[in-house]
Order: sequence, then C-alpha cells, then structure tokens
Amino acid sequence: MLVNVGQAKTDLSKLLARVEAGEAVEIARDGVPVARLVRIELSSSAGRRFLAARGSLAGRVWLADDFEFTDAELDDMLDEPT
Repeated sequence: MLVNVGQAKTDLSKLLARVEAGEAVEIARDGVPVARLVRIELSSSAGRRFLAARGSLAGRVWLADDFEFTDAELDDMLDEPT
C-alpha cells in the first residue's frame, strides 16, 4: 500500500492497524516512496507473553480458602523439569 505523507499523518492509527495485521505500508512524498512501515516480529518467550497478559485475568482467578500448598512446595513444583 502506498500513501502520501499528508494521508499518513491523518490516518496513522489506521495505517498502524494494517501494519499490525501484516501489511507493509509505503509512505511517499509527491508520489515517490521514501519510507516503509512494517510489522516488527517480537520473540514469543514465556516471560514476554506473561508480561503482556498482565492484568488480563484480574477478577477471574482466585485462591480457595482451602489452598494447601506452601510457598516451598510451589517453588519445588515450578523447579521440576517438564
């Protein structure tokens, strides 16, 4: 997709949505392409996914009153190889 600078300034949010969907957008000055907007591919490490989801389960996850694992037991379970 090719857009001129003026249109890019006006429609930046819409253009970014298209880029996030995987489309490349070229920005032109007087019809001559000078820049390209492309999606950045981030690595999908477990830590990055966890941080990105921060707060997404708020109010939907809770611990029951009879939850019986100690902190040490939880640490041991998390340390076990999968």
